[in-house]
Amino acid sequence: MLTIVETNIGCGRTVPACTAKRGPNTSDEGLIEAISGGDRSAMNLLYARHSVRVYRFALRLVGNEATAEDVASEVFLDVWRKAKSFEGRSRVSTWLLGITRNKALELLRRPSMAAADANACQDIEDAADDPETAVQKKQTGSILF
Repeated sequence: MLTIVETNIGCGRTVPACTAKRGPNTSDEGLIEAISGGDRSAMNLLYARHSVRVYRFALRLVGNEATAEDVASEVFLDVWRKAKSFEGRSRVSTWLLGITRNKALELLRRPSMAAADANACQDIEDAADDPETAVQKKQTGSILF
């Protein structure tokens, strides 16, 4: 039996959290095994258990709520895609936080779009006349006509 409730994780943000009666193989390792077979309910349960921790860890690394949400989403997308690669040499929570760390560092290494846009804008010359040139053209035009 799976019950979904809302959990407050801070910053005015809530996420769904699940509570489940202990059933066959609901350990994190069992969930990863089920996810590798395409079990969506196992993915939902793993997400409910670990999404808050992953989000908060990402937030500490990147310092921005929206970016931390993006990192957390990418982490769980990677888990869905690469569950078969989990070798069990560490706890699932450690594996998730390792993925989170790598995703956050990868994101921080990328040049920001704002910086790239600012650099591109500096190279573009303004073809419009400055105020002085505009006044001179207006005066010249009024003299000629």
